[in-house]
Amino acid sequence: MERVLFIGPGRVGLALGYALWQADAVDGLTYCGRRPEPPSHPLFGQGTADWHFGLRAPSPDERAVVLAVPEDVLPEMAHALAGHGPPPVGTVALHTAGALGTDILAPLHAVGYSVGTFHPLQPLVHPVSGADRLEGSGFLVSGEPSARGLAQRWVAALGGHAVDVPAARRPMAHAALSLAANGATAILAVAAEALARSGVDPDVARAALGPLVRGTVEEVERRGFAEGLSGSLATGDPETVGLHLRALEGDARELYRLAARLAVEAAIADGRSTDDLGALNALLQSP
Repeated sequence: MERVLFIGPGRVGLALGYALWQADAVDGLTYCGRRPEPPSHPLFGQGTADWHFGLRAPSPDERAVVLAVPEDVLPEMAHALAGHGPPPVGTVALHTAGALGTDILAPLHAVGYSVGTFHPLQPLVHPVSGADRLEGSGFLVSGEPSARGLAQRWVAALGGHAVDVPAARRPMAHAALSLAANGATAILAVAAEALARSGVDPDVARAALGPLVRGTVEEVERRGFAEGLSGSLATGDPETVGLHLRALEGDARELYRLAARLAVEAAIADGRSTDDLGALNALLQSP
């Protein structure tokens, strides 16, 4: 196992380091940051991780560097770290940006780092609880053999699965992931508003929708898109769907129509019979 130097003590870097520590996948952690004192986090409160004010090169026993910084800052940080000179032999540098490949780390490769990527497929909105989300998650992994090997060992330690995407297609892959995450947020927001307009307390509406969506995701993951339809879409009931469309207004109606049409098309592509979906599909195609 390696000691790891994290550059960037934000939500992603802290959650990732915390998860790796809890999984006993690293020997130790050091974080570099722009403030004299470390952020409030159990890693520092428990004395698990060291803190360094400002950027520094990896020490002889730190054979892995993770650049957990925003994409627009990544080129600057790669150049700055490369300016500290060659690392200890065998040191790996990974970045956590989803849309970028390893080219952005070319300055580090030029001075002797083995470079790669390690992007968690989770919305890490909190630096502590985010660590729990990483167990069993997917990770975009790429890079040189030793960098990819380290990333894959970390994925295995977290019980996750590696997703290897060619560098040229990383933007498309990242867009797909963003669509899934932020699209779910948008649909939940619109659904919560519609539920609230039906007379349900907004907090109750949000609390009710969460388990519904989690159950749907679990069924799709377990059974596929063909079995993921529920309610009137599953039964191919155009009368009820028509009632829904008449009840909704504006963006909510259009989002319902689009989401339902795409869900039906996905189910058909996944092997669902069209016998009971023909009339429904025609309804959803109409303006």
